[in-house]
Amino acid sequence: MKFSVEYREPIATLTVHVEKLDARHAPELKAEFVTLANDGKFNMVLDLTESRYCDSSGLSAVLVGNRLCRDNGGSFVICGLQPSVEKLIQISQLDRVLTITPTASEAFDLIVMEETERSLGADTSES
Repeated sequence: MKFSVEYREPIATLTVHVEKLDARHAPELKAEFVTLANDGKFNMVLDLTESRYCDSSGLSAVLVGNRLCRDNGGSFVICGLQPSVEKLIQISQLDRVLTITPTASEAFDLIVMEETERSLGADTSES
């Protein structure tokens, strides 16, 4: 299994189980993101702890997940970046676009906080 998904409302955590997130695996990752979005899951954590390498197609897949969540009012957080993957993200300046946390637990807490802020904002705009 290359990817696994764990649901803990209101968040889907997608864990990548490949060492190299490259052109071979990126299309499947994009498909996973689309499937989650089609199921109404717009708060996602992408755990890259097991990935030691990522190329431009892998980054492209990550950006698809980010766009699907943001465009639908959700949150997208990546976590568990290995040094080589983190360096690529910094070089490509995607650390300015993506929300990154060290661990899945911190990513989950961040999304819960953002979801709470969104619901509070919706409550005040309705009054």
